[in-house]
Amino acid sequence: MTTIRRPLGRGEKIRVLAVDDSVVIRRLIVQALSDHPSIEMLASAPNGVIALQKIAQLRPDVVTLDIEMPDMDGLEVLRRIRKEFPATRVIMFSTLTERGASITLEALASGADDYITKSTNDEGAESPIAKFQRSLIPKITQFFRCEGERQTAEPGIPAPRLQGTSIFTSLRKRGVPKAVMIGVSTGGPNALGSILPKFPTTFPLPIFVVQHMPPLFTRLLAERLNGACALRVEEAMDKSLVERGKILIAPGDFHMKVSESNGQVSIALDQSPHENFCRPAVDVLFRSAAEVYGGGIIAVVLTGMGQDGLRGAEQLKAQGATVFAQDEASSVVWGMPGAVVQSGLADKVLPLDDIVPQIISATAGN
Repeated sequence: MTTIRRPLGRGEKIRVLAVDDSVVIRRLIVQALSDHPSIEMLASAPNGVIALQKIAQLRPDVVTLDIEMPDMDGLEVLRRIRKEFPATRVIMFSTLTERGASITLEALASGADDYITKSTNDEGAESPIAKFQRSLIPKITQFFRCEGERQTAEPGIPAPRLQGTSIFTSLRKRGVPKAVMIGVSTGGPNALGSILPKFPTTFPLPIFVVQHMPPLFTRLLAERLNGACALRVEEAMDKSLVERGKILIAPGDFHMKVSESNGQVSIALDQSPHENFCRPAVDVLFRSAAEVYGGGIIAVVLTGMGQDGLRGAEQLKAQGATVFAQDEASSVVWGMPGAVVQSGLADKVLPLDDIVPQIISATAGN
C-alpha cells in the first residue's frame, strides 16, 4: 500500500470503523470522533467476524482495532484486512502491559499502521472522551491531507549546508563522525527492524535511537532488535558509558541525552517536560549531541508524525553535522523527515534501504 498521505477532496471525510469487544470503548470512540469536521464515524463492530463483514460492506479508510477479542483476535483480523483490504489503515488499541506491548509490536510487524494505548486508570482531570480525542484523532488524520492544507515539498536537492561558527574541541572536530543519532515515530519499529540489522559488527560508532513509544514497549523493541542485529541493542540506562558499536534505545517516558566528563561520554536520562508532546523526544537527544559532539554527528530523521527532530537538526546542522532524511515514498508518515527536508536541513533525502549504506560510506576511515 502507498505510504504517501492521501489527499481528501472537497467535502470528503475520513471514514472510520471502530472494532472493540467493549461496548464502553466503542461508545467512547464514537463520541470522541463524531464531531470532528474531517472524520465520518461509519459504524462500530463488537468482534472480528462482524468487523470483516462491515469492512467489506462500508470500505472504511481507517479501522481502529482492539488487539484482544474473543473468537477472532485483533492479529487475525489485521492479517485478513491486510490480505483483503490492503489500502485500509489500521490503528491498534493496546494496553500498557508487557503482553499488550509484545502483541502490539507483532501487530506492527504484521502491517498495522500505528497504535494507541488504552489508559489503565482514570487519574487526572481529563475526561475519557478528551483522552481519545487527544490521542486518537492525530493518529487517524496523519495519513491524509485535508483540502487547503499546504502540500509537503517533494524530496529533491536539499538547501546548501549551513555554515557553523563554533570552535570545536578534538571530540567535536568537524567532518569526523563520532556518533549516529536516529529519530523516528510512526512506522518506526518496522523501519528500525529494516535498517539496524544492516550495520556490520565492525561498525565503529555508537548509535542512539529515539523511538516515540511508552515504557515496556521500548524495552521489548530493544530485545527484538537485539535478536536481529549484528550489533548489540539495549534500552539505555542512566549514567552508562557510551560504547562504540552499540545501539541504545531511549526508554519510554524518559528523555535521553549524552553528556561528556573527562573525555568520556555517558547517558543521562530524565523526566523533564515533554517536548513536541513526546518523552522521549528527538530534539532533546539532538541538542545534547550538538553540545557533546558538535559537527561529529550523522543525524537521521525517519518516518513519523509531527516535527520532532527539526529544531535539534537545526542546531546540529549549524555545528556542521550531517543530516539524512527518509524520503516520502518509503515513510509511513512523512511528518518528521518532511519537516527537515522542507527546512533545507537534509544533506540527502533517501529511501529507507539506502540509509545505512550512506551512513557506512560517511564513516569510512573511522
